[in-house]
Amino acid sequence: MISIQDHLEICRFDRSDIQGLIDLSESVGWDYDRREIDTVLASGAIFGHKNVTGTIVSSAAIITYDSYIASIGMVIVNPNYRGIGLAKEVTKRCMDLTAQHTKVMLISTDEGKPLYERLEFKTVDFVHKYISNKYVPLKIANAENITIENVEERDLEEIIQLDAAAFGDQRGQFLMTRINQAEQSLVARNEQGEKVGFGLSILGSENLSIGPIVAADSITAIRLIHELARLHKGNLRIDVPANTIDHIKESLQQSGFKKVRTPELMINNADQMPQRNGQLYAIAAQIFG
Repeated sequence: MISIQDHLEICRFDRSDIQGLIDLSESVGWDYDRREIDTVLASGAIFGHKNVTGTIVSSAAIITYDSYIASIGMVIVNPNYRGIGLAKEVTKRCMDLTAQHTKVMLISTDEGKPLYERLEFKTVDFVHKYISNKYVPLKIANAENITIENVEERDLEEIIQLDAAAFGDQRGQFLMTRINQAEQSLVARNEQGEKVGFGLSILGSENLSIGPIVAADSITAIRLIHELARLHKGNLRIDVPANTIDHIKESLQQSGFKKVRTPELMINNADQMPQRNGQLYAIAAQIFG
């Protein structure tokens, strides 16, 4: 156990710290990779502690979106440095970066929940985490004559608006960075050529993560998920909000997904979730809310 008297410097990390953050992630069995951390740095800020040798021993990230929502994630403390208040200090540093009116959300681990409650976060929802080690393609009817195509630059503005209505805030900078990172970026159009949904997949070190998925209805959401997943031969992951899970749960299970966790979504500076239109079928990742 490290003594509270040991010198630990809190600082804001940059791209030169990415390998140290990967090492910290691996120390607790998490799978942040270079591209994911790069997206976090481009979309927000990461703070943490370094010890006297310059080794990163804690972290927390804050992503501030365009209006009044921020998301905290990547709260990690090296097992040898736990119990001396590092997680609280670095999480508060993230919160201090936000404006007074900002609603700050996070998706909690069981271990982190007591800390977040002390920081006045409240549980307002849940997220359903599903994993598949072998995708089983489904036959999906296309009753609405929806067309699925690759995202092009001309689609970005409408995608940002679709996402804002589903997520509860505009997050243009994040979405543009995420699309650049994506393995696939797809948009759904109806017969009139109107955009009625989009979806991204992100290839990580352990899984192909599917999300965000925004769609006007569950059939379109399932088709987007299928198109993103069908060619991948490894593990898949998708995190589904509680209010839409019942609409796609059966299809996920039939295609080989199994639920592994239902973490709590907590919020500070508010009593309920931001207003959403019910069209968010998968979140981007737990760090991004």
